[in-house]
Amino acid sequence: MRTYDFNPLWRSTIGFDRLLDLVDAAQHANEDSYPPYNIERLGEDRYQISLALAGFAPDDISLTVEQNVLTVEGRKDNGNRDYLHQGISARPFKREFNLAEYVEVKNATSDNGLLSIELVREIPEAMKPRHIAISRGGPTKVQQSQPTAA
Repeated sequence: MRTYDFNPLWRSTIGFDRLLDLVDAAQHANEDSYPPYNIERLGEDRYQISLALAGFAPDDISLTVEQNVLTVEGRKDNGNRDYLHQGISARPFKREFNLAEYVEVKNATSDNGLLSIELVREIPEAMKPRHIAISRGGPTKVQQSQPTAA
């Protein structure tokens, strides 16, 4: 059996604690697959999460964002129905999505049992790379100032 020494990796990951925590959590996550969902890239900084929520009305669904975690929760009241066969799942659910920095939820729509959540990454101007022009010219001379007598 082979063992790996991850100490060099941990030394070079200053500031990536959250990323490492997410990787660790993903490895130990419960593999609940309800409700099924898709994540699409619509553009360079635009994304969409689509969840299949047949039978859930918009009032049955709750969306919250807290500390870069988007939480989608659903709870449906079936009343006192007496089903002979219930093939459409109506169980309560909670699905969490970890959002990258500067990703914001812009809109959410429900249509034909499909919940669509629009996400946009908006990087602040101060964080965007900028081009600095280099001017042509000769070397500049620095003049020393002479001390003045008081």
